[in-house]
Amino acid sequence: MDWTRKAVAALRESEPTPLRTGVVRFGEGVAIHVKDETAQPTGNLKHRLVRDLLLKAVVDGELREGTPIVEATGGGAALALGHFANRLGLPYTCVMPAKAHPAQIAAVEALGGTCELVDPPLAIYATAERLAAERGGHYLDMFARAEAATDWRTGGVAGEILAQSDVAPAWIVCGAGTGITSATAGRHVRYAGAATRVAVADPEHSSHFPAWASGYDGYATGMPSRVPGIGRPRVEPAFRIDLVDAVVPVPDAAGAAATRYLAERHGLAFGPATGTCLWAAMVLAAKMTARGETGDLVVVAGDGGEAYRGTYYDDAWLATKGLDPAPHRAVLDEFDATGRWTA
Repeated sequence: MDWTRKAVAALRESEPTPLRTGVVRFGEGVAIHVKDETAQPTGNLKHRLVRDLLLKAVVDGELREGTPIVEATGGGAALALGHFANRLGLPYTCVMPAKAHPAQIAAVEALGGTCELVDPPLAIYATAERLAAERGGHYLDMFARAEAATDWRTGGVAGEILAQSDVAPAWIVCGAGTGITSATAGRHVRYAGAATRVAVADPEHSSHFPAWASGYDGYATGMPSRVPGIGRPRVEPAFRIDLVDAVVPVPDAAGAAATRYLAERHGLAFGPATGTCLWAAMVLAAKMTARGETGDLVVVAGDGGEAYRGTYYDDAWLATKGLDPAPHRAVLDEFDATGRWTA
């Protein structure tokens, strides 16, 4: 019990910071804001979910002193897990697709974790479960357990946004990996009685938009997203198509253009997940303007830009992926200058 008490105390000390938002763009009665989650102690939005999952595992007795942690994930969740595993003094293995970017692997290893690379990509789940069983470890399984670990009454990001807003925003725009951020936001705005709607920005190859559009939550593409942290080849248990008001499909090149637009025009260096969300917010803002509506939109910025200097901020790398942000950047510049959306 001594280790358990210390572990709970260490995790509770990493309470998420209630970060304020900053304005990116003013239009005719429409403003787009960015809520910067990269200032969390582990540097990304996944800090919240990973902390909640580990707290539940500790108090449930699934994590004890010396228990190896195994998880199938990459991006921000992998880094948050590495941070917390260090705090708890537990060994950590991250199971990633074989084509994971070397920078992601290096970041996990820098935190003392080890990486297992597998192919095909969907085999990461079964591999993580097997490794945990073989090593007497705990498979965190955040995609399946996210909903049980998260308290939608407090609202997390959505609760903070509503608390910090003089008037409830018209839209909260986020990405979806596990889907818990959008589901928690959808539940919380209903619980709070707010008129705010929730939108998910969905990159190419992801199952979320076709699932939402068709109403079939068993939809699967079988193809991994190229945008770390958001988009899934299958609909995860925590993603609820009935709790979001819109899912906006975003071309990967458009997300890349919006990522660089934020950095170059506003000095905000975020990753491609945030750029994807900004593009979706611009789409919604343009529709509001066309209908003569006013209000604020809040983009949840969950990933920092530093890790993507050699990828999404690099023209040569984008070209190798067949991504040309130039036409989409022209749309953003036109919208910024005139309020006209030409996509």
